[in-house]
Amino acid sequence: MTQQETVGDLDRSVGYVLKQVQATLHNAMDGVLRPLGLTVPQYACLELLGRQPGLSNSELARRAFVARQSMNLVLRRLQERGLLTRPDRAAQGRARPTELTATGQATLHEASVAVRAVEQQLFSPLSPAQQRQLREDLAACVDPATSQ
Repeated sequence: MTQQETVGDLDRSVGYVLKQVQATLHNAMDGVLRPLGLTVPQYACLELLGRQPGLSNSELARRAFVARQSMNLVLRRLQERGLLTRPDRAAQGRARPTELTATGQATLHEASVAVRAVEQQLFSPLSPAQQRQLREDLAACVDPATSQ
């Protein structure tokens, strides 16, 4: 294996630093969400439903970066807590649209405030302009067509 075939110095690897930031953010989010009785995937689900009520299990799983089977468990737990509603049967097809309850909306608001504070703390070494540029640069990596 040649030097070009290896990652090289991990401190210079963008992917490795991204993973470190992701792990730091996830751990910090877990710390502020746990007292609210939420996991990071549960929070992601609430956030997605708060923005787009009626998303299907498959769409929630895709957007929250979890397996469909895992999303079933997330949804079941949130429904048991009275944070969302899902019909027992699909009106048509297999999708059962999910919506937040009033309690779910209040919980989402509290969780969102806590997560935003975590993000602000994590990215505080960067100026607002640097944060905006980082967001744009990373978004361009996810969807290269938008950066052209």
